[in-house]
Amino acid sequence: MPKMKTHRGAAKRFKKTGSGKYKRSRAYASHILEKKAPKRKRRLRKSTLVSAAEIKRVARMLPY
Repeated sequence: MPKMKTHRGAAKRFKKTGSGKYKRSRAYASHILEKKAPKRKRRLRKSTLVSAAEIKRVARMLPY
């Protein structure tokens, strides 16, 4: 069986934390920012964790 390859697109978007969870950045923060509230834009700057429903899919893309 050949080695599994890391999904390079996923590797750029997700980082594994020390406890084994996956960290991601938030969507909707790149453009059309004028109409978004300052509070919302501040919240978009912070990272968050991948939801429980998606963890299995992300883990499969990042085997190492």
